Order: sequence, then C-alpha cells, then structure tokens
Amino acid sequence: MSATQTAQRPAAAPSASVAPAPPEQVAHDPVALWASAQVTALNVPDAPEYGSPAWCALRASDPRRSAALITAAEQWRRHTAREAWLDHLLTHDPEQWFAHVTAGANDHARTLVGSLTRRPTHDELAARRTVRSPERPVVATPGWPPVAIPGRPGWWRHVGPSGEQLDLPHNRPKEKARCPPTCPPRLSTRRYGC
Repeated sequence: MSATQTAQRPAAAPSASVAPAPPEQVAHDPVALWASAQVTALNVPDAPEYGSPAWCALRASDPRRSAALITAAEQWRRHTAREAWLDHLLTHDPEQWFAHVTAGANDHARTLVGSLTRRPTHDELAARRTVRSPERPVVATPGWPPVAIPGRPGWWRHVGPSGEQLDLPHNRPKEKARCPPTCPPRLSTRRYGC
C-alpha cells in the first residue's frame, strides 16, 4: 500500500475493540509468508534448533544458522499471537475461551467414551459391595492347626477326640500319645513299642 492509501484508511475509534482472529485461521499472513520464503531461499534441508549446542557450533555465515533463527522467530511470533488472542477471549468472551481451551480434552474424552460406558458406575460398585455371600462356619480340620474364631479373641476351634468341634482358650494342638518314660524298649516294627 502506498502512503496515500494508508492515509485514506479510516482509523478505528480509540474505544472500539477489535476482536483478533485465531492465529491458526488467518488465511494470508504476510509475515508467515515472508518467513517461509526466506527459509526456502536459504535452501537448507535441516537446520538445528535455535540455541541448541549444534546451532552454537555453526559458523556465522552458515545458512542453517539463519534458517533456525527465522524459524524460531516465527514460532515465537505465532505463540505470542495465540496467547494474546486467548487473553482477549478470556476478557471479552469467557465461554468461547473455555470452549477453545478445552476442545482438545473434549476430543480425547470422546475417544474414551466407549471404554467408560462399559465400566460400572460408583452406584453399581456400591450395590455390589452390599451383596455378601453367606457366612461359612469356622471348622477345624483334622491334621491342621487350630483355627482362630472370628469375634472371640483368644479362642481357637480344635478337632476333638471323636471328630467334634471344640472351642478352647489356647491354640496348642492335642498331645499325641507317647510311651511313658519307664516303658522298656521292645524290638518291634511299630513306632511305639508299649
């Protein structure tokens, strides 16, 4: 534009607020086009990241150094433009700001909906916990140690001499029959020769 065309353009009123467009939706961004043309003109296939040790090792005349610098400047310009746009939305249209900021999370939530619908809800899990299986009685088994009785601390269930269940205040199993110490040893195949 020439100076005369710029002078003829009406100026916006100082109190008028012009809503900036989202930076990624601007169709013809002259600065982005210029930066792209400059990087293309430098004709470098790969440039190290600006400020990285590889970038610092390049000579000042290396075109990769300039390409990295232009790319980093353009990325920073787009970043600050996006932040300014989001700040403007937050101030003037909080609902639109919230919708834009949470759009990625909403998209991700839509991918999870299928697996979430198959999972039980909190109420369903609570209902499952209230259904209990019938209580089983505590039974002592022959050949095993006595069993502690729930709800009666210090008491154990034993198997009696004729197989009955006995509740006793100790957990010592019944003594096995042994020969008295005065019994003379016999030559026998049985374990106890009394």
